[in-house]
Order: sequence, then structure tokens, then C-alpha cells
Amino acid sequence: MKTIKGIEGDYIETKNDKLFFDVKGHLHPDNYIICYLRFFPMSEGDRTKNGIKYKKVYQLGDRYSLLKEKYPKYLFFSKELDLEVQGVSKKDIKEIHTPKKFFKKLIEGNDLSNIESHSRELCELLISQGNINEDSIGITGSTMVGLNTEDSDIDLIVYGTETCLKFHERLKYIFKGSDNIRKYDNDEYKSHYEWRVGGSDIPFEDFLRSERRKQHQGKFMDHDFFIRYIKSPKDWKGNFYDYQYKNLGRIKLKAKILDSKDSIFTPCSYIIKTHKILESTMKDINLRDINEVNSFRGRFCEQAKEGENVLIEGKLEKVNFKNTKEYYRILLTDQTKDKLLLLN
Repeated sequence: MKTIKGIEGDYIETKNDKLFFDVKGHLHPDNYIICYLRFFPMSEGDRTKNGIKYKKVYQLGDRYSLLKEKYPKYLFFSKELDLEVQGVSKKDIKEIHTPKKFFKKLIEGNDLSNIESHSRELCELLISQGNINEDSIGITGSTMVGLNTEDSDIDLIVYGTETCLKFHERLKYIFKGSDNIRKYDNDEYKSHYEWRVGGSDIPFEDFLRSERRKQHQGKFMDHDFFIRYIKSPKDWKGNFYDYQYKNLGRIKLKAKILDSKDSIFTPCSYIIKTHKILESTMKDINLRDINEVNSFRGRFCEQAKEGENVLIEGKLEKVNFKNTKEYYRILLTDQTKDKLLLLN
């Protein structure tokens, strides 16, 4: 897959404020890249780069609050998305860090840190046993921008629609055939639960039903790892301005998964058949018009499979594509409120 800068998995470093943002999605406006604050300078920070201490910010609400208070220039209202988003104007970009370039740097490097060495070893294992080439994989996250700690995760990106689908099928055999890569044990799922859905009312048992069968995460050596999949550019379906979204508030419903083949990708997508609306701020919605669930958050990848009945709670949006197609989708973004849960 051709390397295109400024897509999911890349990090944006700003010129003057020395901030680091992680890019969301592949489609962006002409004048800025939609990306969300990840690291910011702070005297009490626990990581250092070029003599500057940094702190990591994870929760979405905390990211917005910090930008509103200290860096409001990185907040934009998008009429296309009907949403205030975080982003960096192209004139404020110092560098776009890319996972492929970083992996290549590690391949050619000798004096590597522990996590850099293990990240490279994991990629080499997946390339060898997953039958993919070096140009189809990269290393992202804090390690890519030199802001990792000793216990940081290994975050990987695999590129190309067909490559991702074939590789994902191979993962089950890689888990079985390697001594250094494994699934989480029950205690690790419990700590994973606090990190993924902490603050929500989702029972651990419900969380575990989906989580334990996911293939894109686990342990390598002593590190957690997480794999995101990015579709080929030819499958991105239009450009940023082809879509118009309208926020219609919250919705909660029961549905059946009709198609989950895109559930491994970021953004992930599920085609659904809505059975019953339980709660909604909108009235008189035709059940047949609500047929898609999307999320840019990795926790919703591989959450449900074709044929399964699910409970869904999230933001309802009306989608207009090129003024020729109109439908409703549910967008999952909020860690404590949004749900995609298997039903018995």
C-alpha cells in the first residue's frame, strides 16, 4: 500500500507548542488534519523528549478540556461532521511521524531500547508467520515519537484491505505456534477491563464475552500489543466533503449483525438490522433506515460477528453521501456511555 501521510496511526508534531496528536481516520478537510491530543509539555510529566517533560492524556473529555484551557487553536467546528473536532492546521505541522518509516528506522538501527527491540522482533515474527511484507506493517504509539515508558504497549498498524483480511486469519495460528506471543489470561483481562470500559455500567462478564475471542491484541514478551488494520486507499469511499453528518442525539436499540467483515478495520463498521428501539431522542425513525454502526475507537473492533444479536447504544447520526444516498448510523465514541454488547 502506498504511503500516504496524515492517516490513522500517524502522529502530528506541532511547530510552536511542541504537542503530539494522533491522527483519526483517513479523510480530512483541505486545511487541517483531524487528530487528537496525546502528549503535551508539563513540568511534572513522566516522560522526556529533547529535554522537555511530557504528560500523556488519554480520556477524550480530558483532551478537549486541556485544549480549551491552554491550546484552543487546535479545536475546530466541522459543519460536515456537525461536531467540534481536534486537529492541526497544515501550517502548524512540524512533522508527520509515520509507522512505516519508524519500523524501517528500527530495522536499520543497532542501539535500540528494550521496547524498540521487542517491537521490531514482534513485527519480524508477524511478517514471517503472517506471510506479509515489510512494507505492509508499521509501529505507532508512544515509541514511534520517543515518548514511551518502560511498560508502554506495542502498537502496530497493518496496511491494505486484502493483506489485513488474510493476515488476520493467520493470527489464530501464530498465537498457537509461537512461545513469545499469547492471549491475555483472566487477571490481565480484568485490568484490561478497567482500562477499556472503566466508569461504565458494563459487567465484566459481558465485556469478556467479546474480548476473549479478539485476535488483534495480546502479550508479546512482557508487553501488551494491539494491532490496527487500515484499508487500501481505493476502499476509502470518497473524500471528506462527500459526507454530511447530522447529530440526532442518543439512541439505544437491539439489532442483529448482518455483516461484520469490516469490524477489524479502523474505523470499524458493522451492518445491522434493527429489531427494536429502546430509547431515542428522535421520534418516528424507520427501523430499516438505521443500518450501520461505526467507531474510530479500537475497543469496538471485533466486538460482534455476523448473525449475532446485540445491544447498541451511541450517537445517532443522519448521513448524506454525495447528495445521492441518505441513511442513519450509530457512532460509538464515549468510553463510559457507548455500548456494543452481545445478547443471549
